Amino acid sequence: MIAKSSKQLKVTLVKSLAGRIQKHVDCVHGLGLRKICQTVTVSDTPCNRGMVNKASYLLNVEEV
Repeated sequence: MIAKSSKQLKVTLVKSLAGRIQKHVDCVHGLGLRKICQTVTVSDTPCNRGMVNKASYLLNVEEV
């Protein structure tokens, strides 16, 4: 059996969600982020990439 290497994204919330567009807030919450400076690791899927791209001005993203 061949192990499939899945890429991961390390996502950090760097700006406040106060006063932002609700769809962008929903995308950030969908990634699992609630507080500023909180970091989560999510899989690199088209769905997660779309959420990251929509709210990219609020996030810091690294490929792991």
